Amino acid sequence: MSSANLLPLPVLLPLLGAALTLVARRHRRTQVAISLGVLAASLAVAVTLMYRTHEEGPIALWLGAWSEPLGIALVADRLSALMLLVSSFVILVVLVFAIGQGVADGDDDSPLAIYFPTYLVLSAGVSNAFLAGDLFNLFVSFEMLLFASFVLLTLGGSGARIRAGTTYVIVSMVSSFLFLAAIAATYAAAGTVNLAQLSLRLPDIDPTVSLALQLMLLTVFGIKAAVFPMSAWLPDSYPSAPVPVSAVFAGLLTKVGVYAIVRTQFLLFPDSPLHHLIMIAGLLTMLVGILGAVAQPGIKRMLSFTLVSHIGYMLFGIGLASELGLSSAVFYIAHHITVQTALFLITGLIERVGGSTVIDRLGGLAATSPVLAILFFVPAMNLAGIPPFSGFVGKVGLLQAGAEDGSAVAWTLVVGSVVTSLLTLYAVAKTWSHAFWRPRAEDESDRAFALPTLTPSFGRLSDAIGAVVAAQRPSTPIAPPPPAQPVERPMPPLMLGAASAVVVFSLGLSLFAGPLFAYTDAAAQQMITRDGYVKAVLPQEGP
Repeated sequence: MSSANLLPLPVLLPLLGAALTLVARRHRRTQVAISLGVLAASLAVAVTLMYRTHEEGPIALWLGAWSEPLGIALVADRLSALMLLVSSFVILVVLVFAIGQGVADGDDDSPLAIYFPTYLVLSAGVSNAFLAGDLFNLFVSFEMLLFASFVLLTLGGSGARIRAGTTYVIVSMVSSFLFLAAIAATYAAAGTVNLAQLSLRLPDIDPTVSLALQLMLLTVFGIKAAVFPMSAWLPDSYPSAPVPVSAVFAGLLTKVGVYAIVRTQFLLFPDSPLHHLIMIAGLLTMLVGILGAVAQPGIKRMLSFTLVSHIGYMLFGIGLASELGLSSAVFYIAHHITVQTALFLITGLIERVGGSTVIDRLGGLAATSPVLAILFFVPAMNLAGIPPFSGFVGKVGLLQAGAEDGSAVAWTLVVGSVVTSLLTLYAVAKTWSHAFWRPRAEDESDRAFALPTLTPSFGRLSDAIGAVVAAQRPSTPIAPPPPAQPVERPMPPLMLGAASAVVVFSLGLSLFAGPLFAYTDAAAQQMITRDGYVKAVLPQEGP
């Protein structure tokens, strides 16, 4: 089979699977078999595409019977193939985790009939975003993600999930409106929305217009990637979702926004004057996110804030606009997808064994489940950037690229990156120590009340202030709820196996960090030169 003919498969296979699982909604075993088969095939295609693009260069396919400049182009290069491979693996493993959770909890009341087709649509949207060769097809990908995300976020119909889903949808609809406006403005200015054609035409338009288009696209993708100050929606949305949903969201959805920033910055605006602005946004995202993480009493919200924080590392490398900076950013994206997914899945196991994800209500889990303690410890240290893990390798690459840049903004980011890494270590070490190492509290009923924890989360500040005022009033002391008691039940094998697989995959990134960094170096060089991408899409117009 021609390499180009493989390009539609990561999108078409999940969509076909979604249709089949919807037809088989009354037969859950059939849904499971179809979903696993489709996602396994997509993973195999991603592996093949990664090999083919590395050996042959960028691959393009024009769909439909339209002439090439007007049709829909799917394009794969080293960057998109790597993102496709990592995302396909994560999506497959998280589905296995979800199946294990459903089997352990009983399938009778679980919304699997809705879950499987929606999850496959989400997979198709992610793949389409990585392969999209024009802005409008990228917009379609985001809309597929929006539809699937809202359904998955609100599974179960609880009030917290509906509120979180509503917030997510409102923010996403605003960004979609801005994206449509940006697409219209781009077409009006350049006469096309094809990325390869835009890379040839945008240098010839008015610089002020080009700058305005860049700012519009950065705003849209910054919302998708949860870049500060457009990140307040994320910590309230992800923790309320079911564990498999929050895991795949945390691992992938923000990275789709980061990928879009990388693709448009280096293909459409290579000589942008906004590189320092991107780095400043990265610094603020790092610091605000990690300060929020340190203040959180729950593991899910702590991880949600670290997710925001570590988007800043990726922006650091993008803003440097150097080959080493971009290579380190791509390496860090692949690392962060796996580590963040692993931590959310393991948090689901912690909740299952310990009965809660609130840190102060946990304790002694290392004695209860040593395997779980190790599973959490490894990706937590990886996230903090402790050597010899891949997080350390990626951060060293970013620091080296910042030092080579030598500007005041770059050196400020170097310092900010180190501080963020230390605070990340503090946040995850505190969580591990409280949840796994210290003994579980037996009785806290002698405490009259507990002062509320103030967090940076918008919309909860007034509630926290009201709780503080109420605590000062003379009244009958109210004892806090007793600490959660361990749940004496084994971890389901599928759930444990899926979480372990992601941890092992992240360790593989550490073990093969050298070859992976060589691959991302080649990907960065390919993106900076742009020639191969343009020639693959427009062989007659490429430089």
